[in-house]
Amino acid sequence: MTRPRPRMIVGISGATGINYGVRLLQVLRALEVETHLVVSSPGEMTRDYETDLSAGELRELADHSYKPTDFGAAISSGSFRTMGMIVVPCTVRTVSEIAYGTTSNLLTRAADVCLKERRRLVLAVRESPFSLVHLRAMTAATEAGAIIAPPVPAFYAKPNSLAEMIDHTVGRLLDLFEIENALAPRWGETREGGDA
Repeated sequence: MTRPRPRMIVGISGATGINYGVRLLQVLRALEVETHLVVSSPGEMTRDYETDLSAGELRELADHSYKPTDFGAAISSGSFRTMGMIVVPCTVRTVSEIAYGTTSNLLTRAADVCLKERRRLVLAVRESPFSLVHLRAMTAATEAGAIIAPPVPAFYAKPNSLAEMIDHTVGRLLDLFEIENALAPRWGETREGGDA
């Protein structure tokens, strides 16, 4: 018997930064992780603003994709086993729904399932500045078991391009699931030709 591929749910909400989600899907495919994608309606609007991808081209980056209204999807049930979920980018509204158990769409329902099943849930919150309401929602989500991981560039890696900055963030998100990757140099590790 062959072992099943690990499964990851990827949520894309309507915040700016959809290229993080696109790159995550590309990397997970290369790492042979089975992906289950749900894009919120505002996420589709952001896709249109920020990329040249059609809705179909975005869905093709995943092994399985679902409409945000499909509450009968596999990822809406705790009996469907996954490693967990990454929401990238993640709006504050999405954080709030997750934090307080308001599941108005499949994205937040899948996140709620991860929390109740004690699976890893990573929220790449994309907002600035934060209000007290935002901070309280992130605190509540953290107390419920989520990890708040905003996409923050690491300048110590001396990125030469936006793509390298995106890769660094995606690599750090994968680190939270202990998924081996070499997307960016690591602090304290030797690079080719010298110290890190």
